[in-house]
Amino acid sequence: MTTASGKDLTCDVLVIGSGAGGLSTAITAKVHGLDVIVIEKEPVFGGTTAFSGGVLWIPGNRQCSAMAPGDSKEAVRSYLRHEAGNFYREESVEAFLEQGPKMLDFFERETVVKFIPTLYPDYHPAIAGGVDVGRSVLAAPFDTTALGADLARLRPPLATITFMGMMFNSSNADLKHFFNATRSFTSFAFVAKRLALHMKDLARHGRAVQVTSGNALAARLAKSTLDLGIPILTDTPARRLIVENGAVAGVVVGDGTGEREIRAERGVVLACGGFPHDLDRLAKAYPHVARGGEHVSPTPEGNTGDGIRLAETAGGQCELRFPNAAAWMPVSKVPRKGGKSGVFPHLLDRYKPGVIAVNRKGKRFCNESDSYHDVGAAMIRTCDGESETAAWLIADHATIRKYGLGAVKPAPIPLAGYIRNGYLLRGDTLRALAVEAGIDSMSLEETISRYNVGAEKGDDPAFGRGSTAFNRYLADPANTPNPCVAPIKKGPFYAVKLVMGDLGSFDGLDTDTLGRVLDNRAVPIKGLYAVGNDRASMMGGAYPGAGITLGPIMTFGYITGRHLAGVTD
Repeated sequence: MTTASGKDLTCDVLVIGSGAGGLSTAITAKVHGLDVIVIEKEPVFGGTTAFSGGVLWIPGNRQCSAMAPGDSKEAVRSYLRHEAGNFYREESVEAFLEQGPKMLDFFERETVVKFIPTLYPDYHPAIAGGVDVGRSVLAAPFDTTALGADLARLRPPLATITFMGMMFNSSNADLKHFFNATRSFTSFAFVAKRLALHMKDLARHGRAVQVTSGNALAARLAKSTLDLGIPILTDTPARRLIVENGAVAGVVVGDGTGEREIRAERGVVLACGGFPHDLDRLAKAYPHVARGGEHVSPTPEGNTGDGIRLAETAGGQCELRFPNAAAWMPVSKVPRKGGKSGVFPHLLDRYKPGVIAVNRKGKRFCNESDSYHDVGAAMIRTCDGESETAAWLIADHATIRKYGLGAVKPAPIPLAGYIRNGYLLRGDTLRALAVEAGIDSMSLEETISRYNVGAEKGDDPAFGRGSTAFNRYLADPANTPNPCVAPIKKGPFYAVKLVMGDLGSFDGLDTDTLGRVLDNRAVPIKGLYAVGNDRASMMGGAYPGAGITLGPIMTFGYITGRHLAGVTD
């Protein structure tokens, strides 16, 4: 039992952070008999998970088994060897392959966390061992009124990817009805019903309560945590580790009344979300920041590397080793009142036909329908030697009205407000648009002229858009012969500026497979563990499929929770 002495507390396991890594560890440890406390420095719980797509990459999972009957562990090993390269860690991969499906079954059996299969292909399905479908699952939608009064403490979804606060599935299925609302009675009826229910929820609760994607996963995990009697102490930052006789024995925390101790008999688990807002570490780890460029992460602003710094005080090591230190995400800055801006992650628009990306020289530099990580890495490369890492998405009037562009919604939502606040750039001609954006105008005209020659036939000889199942998955199947390719023909023309962001850091603390933090001799530091983005990614800086962060995060949280409880079967 948790015991209190004055303001101090004692438990078996103390978890610092309330995202998927922390809560999956806490739940697993509690179900196996341990007393657990979760602390969170922010006033809301859910971490980066609440902003995410809520997808988990778990090869061999029961939910998708019927869609990938020929998949095998050896195929996954082959795929990950190619993806991780020199950073392939056999012990971690084997643990992940063995325990991942068991983790899903454990949470569905023991908690209100539920998953549904997706049709996501691997991001590089043409690589040996890659598959067109069958390895990714998605958190099932959730009615957050089940949280009761704790609903107020659930981190809301990222505002820029909602419509009036309303969420859509990561699979994009219901969003298609919104795109077609003015062209299909079925879609119009769907949209009208969704809006009516959403307005009712806003009136009653002040926020959307029917949530999907990562917000559903965060809510389900939090509900399960609280149902098990595990306290989630928000507004409770960890100040410093308590180290006694070379072992971590607890944490000194702060709250509104001062400081107190929380002692942990079996271990302290760091789950603080990595370092996407640690400016000092970013300057060393992110090449575009090191050369003076901007980085705008859509992850929670509280993810400032606290867990890694705490571990370092006890001898933990965070080596910056991976070729890609983070899961790159091209983002745009959405102006808001008071001179502030929101962050929009470009998850969907790049796949649509009639949308291309160019650099400052007005040239294309990648297959825009590749994953956000691959496009982000290409942005970093194409801007090598420049102080600013940026690109521009280009579309004509018909395309932006059909699909939208970034935060700009499709018809009938008007464009004028986005143009007035400077988010959306407009030009009657390509030359005028280039001048507005600061792009080489002659090169932009040549780039689009050359692109249009192939696009008229649905071809992209330069970069092969639409050549993989993943390219086509988030495109427009109604656009034939290539769902990813259409010409850019008639003005006015539009552009949205992209800068670099991330979905979380890949580099992190050295740990063993059980999650024990290692010192500079690769010896476990007694009593100290790391999960989630606080520990180095098993993917070695690669991004092979939808959910390769959350899949391993929950799997290794499950492994760490079982280890803390002494479960070995």
